[in-house]
Amino acid sequence: MAPECQQKNAKGLTMVAIGMNKAADEFLILDDRTREELASGKYRDQRRGTFGPPVRAEGPRGTAGEQQPVRSERAAPQPRVRRPARQPWTRSQERLALLYNEQGLRPSDIAAKLGISSHLATQIILAARNRGKS
Repeated sequence: MAPECQQKNAKGLTMVAIGMNKAADEFLILDDRTREELASGKYRDQRRGTFGPPVRAEGPRGTAGEQQPVRSERAAPQPRVRRPARQPWTRSQERLALLYNEQGLRPSDIAAKLGISSHLATQIILAARNRGKS
C-alpha cells in the first residue's frame, strides 16, 4: 500500500484486557460485539459473584425511586455447630478396658475379653490417657 493510503485509513484499535486467571490476561479488540459481551457479563469473574454490595433492581413500575435489593438465590450459610465426636465404644467397655489395662493385660488380651478389635482396645486406652483418666 502506498504511504498516503496508510496515513489516510490507519486508525488505532482500542484493546481491552480480560483477566482470565492469575497467570495471564486475554486481550481483545474492543468492538461492538466485545462491548455487548462485556455488558452481558460474559467475562465477569465467576469467583466474585457473591462479593460486593447487593445489586439494586428497578421498582415495580420501572421507576428508579422505588429500588429494592435483589436477593441472592442461595441462602446464607448456617454456622456449623461443632459436636464432640461419637466414640465407637460404650462407657462400660471403656471402664473394663481401663481396669484390664491397669491389671497389666495387653490390648490384644483386652480385645479378646471385650469382643472388640485390638485396635479399638488401644484407642480406648489412649483416649482415656489423653483425657487424664488413666
